Amino acid sequence: MARSRTIIVAGAGIGGLAAALALIHQGFRVVVFEQAEGLEETGAGIQLSPNATGILFALGVGERLKARAVAPEAIRVVRAASAREIVRIPLGRAAALRFGAPYWVIHRADLQAGLIEALEASPDFVLRLGSKVEDFAVHAHGVTVHARGRSTLMDERGIALVAADGLWSSLRPKLGDRSAPRFRRRTAWRALVAADRVPPPAREAATVLWLGPDAHLVHYPVKGGQMINLVAIVRDDRPVAGWSAAGRRGDLAARFVGWHDDARALIRAPQTWQRWSLYDRALAHPWGAGPVTLLGDAAHAMLPFLAQGGAMAIEDAAVLAACLARHSDEPAVALRLYEGLRRARTARAQRQARRNGRVYHLKGAAALARDLALAAFGGDRLLGRYDWLYDWRP
Repeated sequence: MARSRTIIVAGAGIGGLAAALALIHQGFRVVVFEQAEGLEETGAGIQLSPNATGILFALGVGERLKARAVAPEAIRVVRAASAREIVRIPLGRAAALRFGAPYWVIHRADLQAGLIEALEASPDFVLRLGSKVEDFAVHAHGVTVHARGRSTLMDERGIALVAADGLWSSLRPKLGDRSAPRFRRRTAWRALVAADRVPPPAREAATVLWLGPDAHLVHYPVKGGQMINLVAIVRDDRPVAGWSAAGRRGDLAARFVGWHDDARALIRAPQTWQRWSLYDRALAHPWGAGPVTLLGDAAHAMLPFLAQGGAMAIEDAAVLAACLARHSDEPAVALRLYEGLRRARTARAQRQARRNGRVYHLKGAAALARDLALAAFGGDRLLGRYDWLYDWRP
């Protein structure tokens, strides 16, 4: 592939890798810069709703991932104190038929490995590990990226630059948006545990959401059901640094006093927990300039209460690639089109995630009213409320 068709991607997270794969499918050559020395996703699961899995199948990686994913039969919402089911939202075959693609849960490392395997099969993919994009210069023929490795400086020229460098993007301020991520006074604790170490109800092929006062707990199987992914989110007034700060099991267990024994058994099961603080930020403004744009969390970081951070980045990738294919001779035009197509949808997902965060953590009479409303609405109708989200096509 000629260098005039080269697109540079900063960041090899899920969004960056999905963008690379989508761009290669449209006939571009892609160079991905990643500051980490190796691609080693931390031990955590991710939910991939049909709006994301449909794209992965279209990109030819769905079958590769299928063996590594679990297709939960339902989302079960339960009361923290009693473990009584409030509502059961059907997934499995019902979701696949309704939306034309499955709902999956998968370990992030398995998703990343599947994307990398597909990319490495293409001669148009170049991955530069241990190299951080620090700056760029726009010129008549596109953009030149300046990157720093452990002991070297390097330049790369392309027709466009896609900054998929995450929540704390170093390239977003260079586009004119210097707003900072906002700490949302929540800390997420995550862990993986062998399935045989948790109570039997936690082993079923379901995503289970426990709702309690100022906290909630989510768990689902990964690794073909051999492991259980746990995420506990609690109120916290102090942020912690990084994505994988160590957390003491006893400190977390103290936040779940009064919860049902099964929930507390889940908290006790892992030997180690990791913590990260929850942030989001307003949609980027501007989102891009000239032949440079943002993608994924760099553009629209959102809270995890809608389980759409990864899915929105995968959607971004598909739309970006389609726009660049349509206007390959005018990358700046293509990128503004992409940004315009993504702004309203990603803003809606951000708003819904924030709202879910408030609703999940209600207490007292407000929590009882929430539970009664969910039960009255029913699982099928609740699934229908997400048609706007899951039944999306690029």
